[in-house]
Amino acid sequence: MLTFYHARQSRSSRVHWLLHELDVPFETIRTDIPRRDGTGARDPRNPHPDGKVPALVHDSRLVTETGAILLYLTDLFPERSLGFAPGEPGRAEYLTWRFWYGDVVEPVYLLEVLGVADHPIAAATFRSRDEIATRLISALQPSPRPWLMGDRFTAADILLSSPFLYSPDATPDHPAVHAWITRCTERPAYRRAQELD
Repeated sequence: MLTFYHARQSRSSRVHWLLHELDVPFETIRTDIPRRDGTGARDPRNPHPDGKVPALVHDSRLVTETGAILLYLTDLFPERSLGFAPGEPGRAEYLTWRFWYGDVVEPVYLLEVLGVADHPIAAATFRSRDEIATRLISALQPSPRPWLMGDRFTAADILLSSPFLYSPDATPDHPAVHAWITRCTERPAYRRAQELD
């Protein structure tokens, strides 16, 4: 049994979308979380050790953090082809996209919001917004390449498109990126998850 702890308009929305893409049975427990505007509070039902979301319980095993949950679920349901199984051709590129998001993309945008993106250590450690855009454009521009992994939509598309779905102004201004975002938002599973939120 999959039990998903979720708060709308949060990082857990990506997991919510993936669960609908997987089309597997799961229970959603809507939970409150502390918000940056001072509203919300920690929900005692939420098993996440920090009181945050997402959290997933699978047969009494707890998995937290978006990247870990997405990888766990795509490995758990390899027949759904939303990830690449160990040993499967494409696994290395798929994992690279997945971890590039958490190790580079999200920190770059967060540092920008905090106003320290130009700090020399930040610039040397991560990338610039322009470098992120260049990498995405080069992956999506060859025709036909509708998804980051070519013809196959994966959890990497969910994760990498997510910052642009919540902050459209941050979206790289390129037709290939805009078309990719449109394809993502036209997916029935994305729309179902949005409607439920």
